[in-house]
Amino acid sequence: MDLREVRRLLERKKGQKLQITNYLLTAKDDIVELKRQIIISEKAQAIHQIVARKTQGELEYRLSELVSLCLKSVFRNPYEFVVDFVVRRGKTECDLLFRRDGYLYKPVDASGIGAVDVGAFGARVASWSLSKPRPRSVFILDEPFKHLKGIESNIKIIQVVKKLSESLGLQIIMVSDERVPIAEIKKGADRIFKVSIEDGVSSIEVS
Repeated sequence: MDLREVRRLLERKKGQKLQITNYLLTAKDDIVELKRQIIISEKAQAIHQIVARKTQGELEYRLSELVSLCLKSVFRNPYEFVVDFVVRRGKTECDLLFRRDGYLYKPVDASGIGAVDVGAFGARVASWSLSKPRPRSVFILDEPFKHLKGIESNIKIIQVVKKLSESLGLQIIMVSDERVPIAEIKKGADRIFKVSIEDGVSSIEVS
């Protein structure tokens, strides 16, 4: 190898060294930027967790309060409604439970379907009240309390529906069979459409 070849080889090596040096400088800048993004991401995640916990706490309180109030207004020995946020498979899920005497129960397993009907109605109203923006203030319900037994309980739920309708500005259109005296229904309804069928012909009486 003569002197000229050595010089060419040396120049190539210098060029390679310069490329590597520039690459290392760029890589260092990238590392600094990645570290900065990681710090920002961690701070954002921390803020997200705080907001999520606050939102969950507000949701838990508002749902539990209204549904428990509905149950308490109808039943003599009511369950308390519990909203429990749990993490499963890396995702936050919401369990809706009944509590009595320190024990938690799945609603369907705990108390019969009547209490579930009342709880479900309260949860619908609470969810609507928490919506932003709120959807139209009209509920159309088809026999929402069909499993609720006893004249007393049915009279009480009529009173609950009327109170929530008035306090929240809700219009509730509800289909129901006549389980309580019509006089009691009139106390909770602004207008009643009584439908009867005779010889296959439907007739409507408005009161």
